[in-house]
Amino acid sequence: MPTVMRMTGLGRSTIYRLIAEHKFPSPVRLGPRAVAWRSSDLDEWSEARPVASH
Repeated sequence: MPTVMRMTGLGRSTIYRLIAEHKFPSPVRLGPRAVAWRSSDLDEWSEARPVASH
């Protein structure tokens, strides 16, 4: 989770809210208390996000 938070700039609660809204990749269960995200899923999600212009 810390790596995903750094990569996305999102907080833990925001990530889980977006997952519930089907707007963020779902994690893959590694064990009873462990999940991870596929880097390819995160890359696709990141590329699909709109770019903010300032």
